[in-house]
Amino acid sequence: MPKSKTYFEQQVDKISKEVFQPKYYYIQARQSKAFMEENLSEKIELNRIAAAAFMSRFHYIRIFKQVYGVTPREYLKGLRINKAKELLKQGLSVTQVCFDVGYESLPTFSNAFKKGTGHSPSAYQELNKSNQE
Repeated sequence: MPKSKTYFEQQVDKISKEVFQPKYYYIQARQSKAFMEENLSEKIELNRIAAAAFMSRFHYIRIFKQVYGVTPREYLKGLRINKAKELLKQGLSVTQVCFDVGYESLPTFSNAFKKGTGHSPSAYQELNKSNQE
């Protein structure tokens, strides 16, 4: 005959069901993260990312944030800014970098980059050019 659970064990079970998601949610979130990394230079709609994770848009945002601590949009923006930093250090033009990391507008890219790094793309490039000399 199975032993009945203590109050403490029941509470742990309840919390784990509320906090921890099924294993396949983590797999799907990782798949969507990989999808973003592979398609960084393209225009990626949130619905498309959610579809890559086999979830509805709103459910996907909630699960992604629980798994990674940021929204999918914040994660993608961070990926793009990090890639832009690499490309600017290599000496590519700001315009080229803008399109290479998936932005369709130079002002939008410049604003996002400045918010993310504290420097405009051209200032960041100059800073790193002087550091390499």
